[in-house]
Amino acid sequence: MASPESLDVDDVSPQAWRLLRVAADYGQRDVETELDDIQQAHVSMLESGARALSPSRRAELLDLYVAELTDDQVRALVEHF
Repeated sequence: MASPESLDVDDVSPQAWRLLRVAADYGQRDVETELDDIQQAHVSMLESGARALSPSRRAELLDLYVAELTDDQVRALVEHF
């Protein structure tokens, strides 16, 4: 897999989104305070697979999580979950 910076947000499963958030030490509500226009409900729906955010919003979210994790952590979570 490529580096986290070149990761395609379409390759991230709902379970991996949840694990990335938890590994980066963010609660769903914490994401609201970090990113404009993303609410806890958006994160919840993304993680449950009920609804996806736009690619640009998912990229913002991934950038937030990746900033707190190592490349190996990101790769392991996206590849295995």
